Amino acid sequence: MRIYGIELLRGLTITLGHFVTSYTAGLRRTFSNRQRGAFRQNPSDKGVFTVQYPEERLKPPERFRVLPVLIYDGKEEEKWKTETERCTACGICAKVCPPQCIWIVQGKDASTGKPVAKASEFFIDVDVCMNCGFCAEFCPFDAIKMDHKFELGSGERDKSHIFDIDKLHVSTEYYAQTHPKAWGEEQARNKAAADKKAAAAAAAALAAKKPPETAP
Repeated sequence: MRIYGIELLRGLTITLGHFVTSYTAGLRRTFSNRQRGAFRQNPSDKGVFTVQYPEERLKPPERFRVLPVLIYDGKEEEKWKTETERCTACGICAKVCPPQCIWIVQGKDASTGKPVAKASEFFIDVDVCMNCGFCAEFCPFDAIKMDHKFELGSGERDKSHIFDIDKLHVSTEYYAQTHPKAWGEEQARNKAAADKKAAAAAAAALAAKKPPETAP
């Protein structure tokens, strides 16, 4: 019983400490110019504070994920084009999607009618999507990424909640701003692969120029 009383007192002391810190940290934050960080990104933020949403917004953590988007190489002000999009309509994202909320129509050549490596239509039902990120994880071309936009409420779901290929496309410039760490890692991987390919090509060219050895 004595031990129980001591532990109870320790617990109440910790609670009292958090209670006092809530006000002291809030006062220090009020009279300082330090910008408040996002949750789970700045552990030094303590105390109770109120975000005046929607006028004031906290930046979400980089790994925060909501809905998938399709990436195209270019700037945000440029409209995506078929030659800059990364999606090849391979269908892997639709296969690994647990709730099966993705469906794709493969594009066809206008003159021959043969299938081409691009999607003519791409749809995601945002009400069915469970935000798991499997599509982005398994995409072999880095064509699908998880976005941060979560304000998607509307009065109906038949049209506005079925995202088509135009609504899903975002630029690499936009993705680099929302996911700077992941973008940097992707660029480093691409550079390493390009350097390795260039070194192999240089070695092959050098071997082709080398005269054959003659027998003594």
